[in-house]
Amino acid sequence: MRAGAALLAAALTVTVQGVRNGDGQVVLSVCEEAAYPAGRCAVRVTAPAAAGTVRVAVPDLPPGTYALRAYHDENGNGQLDRNLLGVPREGFGFGNDAPVLLAPPSFRDASVTVGEEDVETMLTLRYWTSP
Repeated sequence: MRAGAALLAAALTVTVQGVRNGDGQVVLSVCEEAAYPAGRCAVRVTAPAAAGTVRVAVPDLPPGTYALRAYHDENGNGQLDRNLLGVPREGFGFGNDAPVLLAPPSFRDASVTVGEEDVETMLTLRYWTSP
């Protein structure tokens, strides 16, 4: 995050849809371009999972453009579990419901712009394997 930017901050609220069950937690990462898609994002927020929809709030986010990525950490181990082929075993999603083909979507496709006003957006988790 930029130094001094916290003086002008807004809340970002993300509605995460399609949560399979109430096990574990939903993890939302808010990423600056340099950290996306695989780097360590500056903001990581968790919320208890609930079947259906979970709202995740990020208070005091400095103005800027951020990519969103989320996953359902069903077993609570703090990571997105994958099978031997690298296919996610837990639900995942990106900002703007950006499509996932053979790689994560681009920063531009998965991003949201935050200004001085609060922002609300949504994304939908995808599950490629059964529980």
